Amino acid sequence: MSPEIRWDDETFVAKLRAVGTARYHHLHPFHLRMNAGQLTPEEIRRWVANRFYYQRNIPIKDAAIISNCPVREVRRIWLHRISDHDGFDGNEGGIGAWLTLGEASGLTQDELLDERHVLPGVRFAVDAYVTLARTKPWPIAVASSLTELFAPDLMRDRIAAFEKYYTWIPEYGLAYFRSRVPQARTDSDQGLALTLRYCDTLAMQEEAVRALSTKCDILWSILDAMETAVTDTDE
Repeated sequence: MSPEIRWDDETFVAKLRAVGTARYHHLHPFHLRMNAGQLTPEEIRRWVANRFYYQRNIPIKDAAIISNCPVREVRRIWLHRISDHDGFDGNEGGIGAWLTLGEASGLTQDELLDERHVLPGVRFAVDAYVTLARTKPWPIAVASSLTELFAPDLMRDRIAAFEKYYTWIPEYGLAYFRSRVPQARTDSDQGLALTLRYCDTLAMQEEAVRALSTKCDILWSILDAMETAVTDTDE
C-alpha cells in the first residue's frame, strides 16, 4: 500500500505562515491606528480592558488543550503556558503584567477583573476560542495557537509605538509586551514542532491550517468590536 499523500514539512509550514501573512490582526485598521499613534487615551483603555478578557482566558484555553491530550510528553511541554500567564512562586505572570498595564493606563484592577468594560463582541470571540480548544482534537487546538509565529514582530512594533506616541503610559506598564517578544518565539517553536509531528495526515494538516485561520478571524473580530465601539462613541 502506498503511503498517504501529505504535505512535506516545508510546504505545511509555508501554508501556515501564509495564513498569518494574509490574515493576522496586525493588518487590522485598529492596530494600524495604534501603531501610528492615532488612538486616544480612552481608546487605549478600551483596548486594554477588552484585551484583558482574552489574556485571562489564555490559561483556560491551554488547560483545555492539556485535558484533551493523552500524550504525557506533550502535556509536559504545554504546561508552562498556564504558569506563564497565571504566575507562580510570587511571579504574577502575564495576567499580573496586564493588570499592571491597566493601572499604568488609568484603569483599576477592579475595572479589569469585573469585566465591566468587556464588549459583547469581544466576549463572544474569546469564548469561541476557548470552545475551539475544548472541542477540537488537541493537535488542531495546538495549531490554532500558531498566531504566536507572528507575535514577536507585532510586539516590537507595539513597544516602539507606545514609547513614541503614548508616553503618558509609564514605562513599567510595558513589561508584558517586552516579556512576550522572547516568550512568543519559544512558544511558537514548541507549537510548530508539535503541529508538524502530530498533524501527520493531509486531513489533519488541512484542518490545522483552517484552525489557524479561525484563530486569526477571532483576533480580528476582537478588534472589530473595539473599532465599532469607537465609531459608535464618536458618532
